[in-house]
Amino acid sequence: MSPAARFRALPLRSRLALLVAVAVAVAVAAVAAVSWVMVRTQLRDQLDQSLRATNPNVQVLRTLRDGCVAPPAQAQPDIAGDLNATVQIVFADGTHCRVSGRTDLPVTPTAEETAAGQRSKALYDATTADGTDMRVYTFAARTQPGAPVFAISVAKPLADIEKPLSTLAWVLLLVSGIGVVGAGAAGLWVARTGLRPVDELTGAVEHIARTEDLTVRIPDDGDDEIARLSRSFNSMTAALASSQERQAQLIADAGHELRTPLTSLRTNIELLARSEETGRAIPPQDRRELLASVKAQMTELAALIGDLQELSRPDAVPHGPLGVVALHEIAASALSRARLRGPELVFTSALEPWYVRGEAAALERAVVNVLDNAVKFSPPGAAVEVSLRAGELTVRDHGPGIPADDLPYVFERFWRSPSARALPGSGLGLSIVARTVHRAGGTAALRAAADGGPGTEAVLRFPGAPTPPPAVGAPASVVPDQ
Repeated sequence: MSPAARFRALPLRSRLALLVAVAVAVAVAAVAAVSWVMVRTQLRDQLDQSLRATNPNVQVLRTLRDGCVAPPAQAQPDIAGDLNATVQIVFADGTHCRVSGRTDLPVTPTAEETAAGQRSKALYDATTADGTDMRVYTFAARTQPGAPVFAISVAKPLADIEKPLSTLAWVLLLVSGIGVVGAGAAGLWVARTGLRPVDELTGAVEHIARTEDLTVRIPDDGDDEIARLSRSFNSMTAALASSQERQAQLIADAGHELRTPLTSLRTNIELLARSEETGRAIPPQDRRELLASVKAQMTELAALIGDLQELSRPDAVPHGPLGVVALHEIAASALSRARLRGPELVFTSALEPWYVRGEAAALERAVVNVLDNAVKFSPPGAAVEVSLRAGELTVRDHGPGIPADDLPYVFERFWRSPSARALPGSGLGLSIVARTVHRAGGTAALRAAADGGPGTEAVLRFPGAPTPPPAVGAPASVVPDQ
């Protein structure tokens, strides 16, 4: 398994703690390295400045020159005065003598060039015969004007700065190690504390998956991302619980509505079957009524099943082509069907052109459902007024009307007013109307007649335009999407 795969296999809190520790380790290492380099540079600069500060006067130069002896002999220990360094004189011919110090300095080409007068001073590193690293400052000098030039090399061991640097390196390493360990512990604590709401969320999800209990809620105090996630999860479970409740209610209501026609259908069929089994013929008139009742109940059952299928279909799944629909033509077609169902009624219409975007079949069914309600509740000879103006389709009947207390419930599934329960129907028609109109971007409402008379007005409002878009031909009522 690759390191990346092993890292991804770790728990989230372990990954967070490891990432925090690594980030702190990198930061501490960078700070320690920069600090060590800066201190080293500063110490070397101070050493170089102390070497450059060596500027003996003429008397000291004569003393140094006169006290110079050839190796392996050594001058008097105090002949170099307060220089407190290894001092060596180099002559133009490459010979040298040590003035002070425990060991000779190597005569480098730089020192020879300085002794020959080719350069005035130089600063460089050198290693003595006994392996001591030295910082050497060589400068040209003469005992008096016009005298021969010779070079004086003043050197101090680099150990003077390397020992403090070594100590500093160990201190930084120790502090860095403590910092990394502390950062790892702090990262683990932060990960555990910060991920506690995630653990609660995980536990809630596992509990819901195990028990299907959607009443579980997670504390969502605060305004951080975890609190927002908790609120979103609570909203989701509440929506799922509500959906589950509506589904159960739909199944219960559907079962109740299906039971009535099925019971009546079963009773009528049993009567017909018993007549055949016993040989006792049913009077022709009664038989015709039974068959008519069976046919009506089968029709009602088929309509109820169709309505249930329509309501169970997701809003995002259209069952017909989406396009620009001539709403006035759909209303006229639905009005023609309503006239056949209520020949004893008087229909008046005023339909102005209006084009909307939607499903032609679904919109026609919605308009038919509204007109069917008007036909169902209108007394014989009454008028049904239909108008379409500026996208507002109004159907006005002159029936008994709907009590004001019942108006908020008319678009609920299976809801039927007490006065309509004896009439045929499933109580799903207006639910389908509201669903279809909302899908087209409009609104649906039922209200008492605006003129104060008897009856009810159904008002459907659709967004659209009085003229079709340029891509839509005038004779066509529906133009599918390109």
